[in-house]
Amino acid sequence: MKIKALKGFKDIVPGEVELWQYLEKTARNVFERFHFNEIRMPILEETELFARSIGEATDIVEKEMYTFVDKKITMRPEATASLLRAYIEHGLYVQKPVQRLFTIGPMFRHERPQKGRLRQFHQLDVEVLGSENPLVDAELMAMGALLFGELGINVSLELNSLGCPKCRPGYRAKLIRYIEDRLDSLCSDCKRRTATNPLRVLDCKVPGCREQIVDAPSIQEHLCDECSDHFTTVQSSLGQLGIEFQLNKFMVRGLDYYCRTTFEFITADLGSQAAVAAGGRYDGLIETLGGPKKSPGIGFAMGMERIVLLLQQQEENGVKPAEIDLFVAGLGEKAAQAGYGLTHTLRQKGLAVAMDHEGRSLKSQMKQANKAGARYALILGEDELTKGSGILRNMKDKDVEQQEILLAAGSIAEAIK
Repeated sequence: MKIKALKGFKDIVPGEVELWQYLEKTARNVFERFHFNEIRMPILEETELFARSIGEATDIVEKEMYTFVDKKITMRPEATASLLRAYIEHGLYVQKPVQRLFTIGPMFRHERPQKGRLRQFHQLDVEVLGSENPLVDAELMAMGALLFGELGINVSLELNSLGCPKCRPGYRAKLIRYIEDRLDSLCSDCKRRTATNPLRVLDCKVPGCREQIVDAPSIQEHLCDECSDHFTTVQSSLGQLGIEFQLNKFMVRGLDYYCRTTFEFITADLGSQAAVAAGGRYDGLIETLGGPKKSPGIGFAMGMERIVLLLQQQEENGVKPAEIDLFVAGLGEKAAQAGYGLTHTLRQKGLAVAMDHEGRSLKSQMKQANKAGARYALILGEDELTKGSGILRNMKDKDVEQQEILLAAGSIAEAIK
């Protein structure tokens, strides 16, 4: 009986991993242009970190976390809490008043696996810590829009404000009254959330619940003056940067720590409306986790599995082999031995080089070279070895005649650069 990967866990194999590398490379390039620095955190954290940050009444904490109960440690279900723990622990706020950080890695949630959503999934996560300026909010969303644009992925931006501890209580009370009038028509989760986290009722995906909340009061109409001014500036700044958006009063996000700006990038190219990136502002969270007072923050995470699915749908970005510089084809034992040493020397010079070690025919080795995406092939036979040379063939342009070249690493590197 074969042992297979666990349900909800997936191998990323050659032929697919190249798209992941392309996504990561493009994201790193965009993030660095916006002056973000990378940070890497461990997968395991104390369970309390997520209970305090995400919220004990959230689905993630109540149902989805992978927790070692006896050790009180949890495999991270999202990146923000871990990143903030590291930010506080290492005093990064002392080194620089505003930190711009990103991280890439796996997260873990025990939920029903579906297309683009697994129990081990991967995220690109970016955070700006130490600034409450609404210009930062707009810049962060503009960065996300730029990244999707460079990846060739069609998205729309949806925007909301969740207010702050000053203006949210009045709205919360009005929302609860609205929900209680319709409680008998709501699902069991929404009935439970009404007492613990009523804003989450607005985010329910059950059709019957969505029908009931269509006329629910909007928090945008209950913002205090400070939150209203902040939200207005975010919108005008997005307009200044040429970023289109739609207001969505039902978008509340699933985590307790959000306040003020919250947003999602939505695509319709996965068969239905699906969020491929989401985030928002969390101005009180750093203090809640033991960090300095009045330390604002904002960030968003992008689900890499869904983005890879979108890349696979693009004809120009289909799964392609990673291109190599040279394939060395040795014909016969002596030629293979000579090619073996030459291959290593060329790799030391920074070239990507592959070679066959199975003694296959020239025709078979040329097929391998094509499959590997080689730009050139170096053919070594006994006649060539006698003369201390090889045959260099351009694999991308068949009209270019092959040439004889000295078996010197420097000469070969110069010819194919």
